[in-house]
Amino acid sequence: MNIQDITSFLESIAPASLQESYDNAGLLTGSANWECTGIITTLDATEAVVQEAIEKNCNLIVAHHPIIFGGLKKITGKNYVEKTIIAAIKNDIAIYAIHTNLDNILTGVNGKMAQLLGLLNQRVLQPKKGILKKLVTFVPAEQAIKVRDALFAAGAGQIGNYSECSFTVEGEGTFKGGEGTDPFVGTPGLRHMNTELRLEMIFPAWIENELLKALLATHPYEEVAYDIFLLENKYQQTGSGLIGELTEAISSTAFLQQLKNVFGLAVIRHTPLLDKAVKKIALCGGAGSFLIGAAIAAGADFYVTGDVKYHEFFDANDQLVIADIGHFESEQYTVNLLFDILREKFLNFAVLKTGVKTNPVHYFV
Repeated sequence: MNIQDITSFLESIAPASLQESYDNAGLLTGSANWECTGIITTLDATEAVVQEAIEKNCNLIVAHHPIIFGGLKKITGKNYVEKTIIAAIKNDIAIYAIHTNLDNILTGVNGKMAQLLGLLNQRVLQPKKGILKKLVTFVPAEQAIKVRDALFAAGAGQIGNYSECSFTVEGEGTFKGGEGTDPFVGTPGLRHMNTELRLEMIFPAWIENELLKALLATHPYEEVAYDIFLLENKYQQTGSGLIGELTEAISSTAFLQQLKNVFGLAVIRHTPLLDKAVKKIALCGGAGSFLIGAAIAAGADFYVTGDVKYHEFFDANDQLVIADIGHFESEQYTVNLLFDILREKFLNFAVLKTGVKTNPVHYFV
């Protein structure tokens, strides 16, 4: 199995197109054509993780955080990034990062946090725009079912928890075949009018190529007429953060204790506790202060994240409690998430979790 087989599978779950514009997810070192000897999952790709991969005969590191985030003008080993890259290249270790694209799916980093907290009714806190498109095509009525089924099979027509969503309306289409044509109906050189169905369905942008392949393979016409529109609708399945509900309302101190237990925390930084029961929880793994307003607007009682700055705590404005559990701490179980995803797919292949604790932050308690 090549590294490309593994990264393609990961991108079928968390498409690369979902990463934020500032991000650098993807294959960072190595070749997609290499045969893979084994995989190590980790939060951070550090020099120690590269050494672990060498010792365990794994030539692919699947990390959440990209070791190369900004541009590198020199690679001389002067810092941990350059040392890691040098070690990986010298030892033919491929490093693949699956970062904000994994953050931006409901079953990704935030979904793992929500699962550990037992949250129900999970949904994306801030859905993304510019993800959805609409396909419109025109099909003879007798062939419409075949084309529609092929488009559904390719992934179109999904709206929330509803699948196979489409719309059709009947109309008349005209065309005249030119020299050398072999029309499905009609005679070359003569205008033909045919009863057709206008078929519409929405789809996420990253399946467009596969969708068009399915359309062209099943549509009976030589020249297939279709339109693709970019929609402004928010795609409820992708975006930043997550919100859900506890199975029952509890006190603020009880929820803080639950956070400590679930994430193994020594300390939690938080805003003043409010005199009300806690049930609706918003969260975002990593640095999530940009979603404080969205958490308030969604009616959350608590917002759990990391890397909140001093002045950002004031943004709670006595409307919810902000709990900063730490960047590493909020994302630590991403290692398990990636392991489980890969292990379920590649049952007879070496998939390991790193034994290196990469957290650079220590606490004196």
